Amino acid sequence: MKIGVFSVLFQDKNFEEMLDYVARAGVDMIEVGTGGNPGNHFCPLEELLSDENKRNKFLETIQQRGLSISALSCHNNPISPNLEEAQRDHDTLFKTIKLASLLKIPVVNTFSGVAGSDETAKLPNWPVTPWPTDYSKILEWQWEEKLIPYWKKAADYAKAHNVKIGIELHAGFLVHTPYTLLKLREATNDAIGANLDPSHLWWQGIDPVAAIKILGRENAIHHFHAKDTYIDQENVNMYGLTDMQPYGNVQTRAWTFRTVGYGHSPQVWGEMISALRINGYDYVVSIEHEDPIMSIEEGFNKAVSNLKAVNIEQASPELWWT
Repeated sequence: MKIGVFSVLFQDKNFEEMLDYVARAGVDMIEVGTGGNPGNHFCPLEELLSDENKRNKFLETIQQRGLSISALSCHNNPISPNLEEAQRDHDTLFKTIKLASLLKIPVVNTFSGVAGSDETAKLPNWPVTPWPTDYSKILEWQWEEKLIPYWKKAADYAKAHNVKIGIELHAGFLVHTPYTLLKLREATNDAIGANLDPSHLWWQGIDPVAAIKILGRENAIHHFHAKDTYIDQENVNMYGLTDMQPYGNVQTRAWTFRTVGYGHSPQVWGEMISALRINGYDYVVSIEHEDPIMSIEEGFNKAVSNLKAVNIEQASPELWWT
């Protein structure tokens, strides 16, 4: 398994400074934003699409540090009821897929998106209960009229370009569980898979090791994010797991994103690394840092250290003792 980092963390640095910094820290790969929520600080999308020399220089600059790119990322909402936003995010996604193909990067990470309640809606609507039955009707309409038609086209485009799409299972979007990911994959094609992030599973009550087994059986894990979550049961009793307090309210929030090893023990992270390999995933574990009580530098370096302690780097051995 390779250790990587989502380079969006280091927007205070220029491209070469970022590469030097993460290479010194001991990571093997970088995940690069091309637009949407991650922005495109290190990856001028239009410029790289239009100029082969700049693409070659971009890759050369990375490879000179002993690094490679695990994925391009444009987490956004291409089925937003805001038509201007949806078109912008659609354009970014398709251009990112094209760039990934040109650069021979195997994965593009994003969100599934979430639609409104109907054609007249102006804002997204995320149904999470089947009753009152209006919510069930909204969810069915969103899947049948918006989500599946859009991702059929996107999945076909990705497959034609030999690129996989890693959809992050993130609350607020229609694909947020193993079930919803596999449902969309079945309705489209196997270019669709997960950018699996355990931090978004824990607070939903999903065991990441179980999710790895479920998705691994279907060869549906395309990328993996390394981010932790601390769950404060006392605060869960007050606010529930759908806590809407700002992330900065750490003292009272039901759950809080943490850097690797500060929500769950290194043993748990070792179990996930082992489960990934056992279930057919042996690519990258890409560090994402959103810890509200730890600086980017400290959180990143502790994540690298904690992952290195439990990572399995070498190929599986022949069973010499049997």
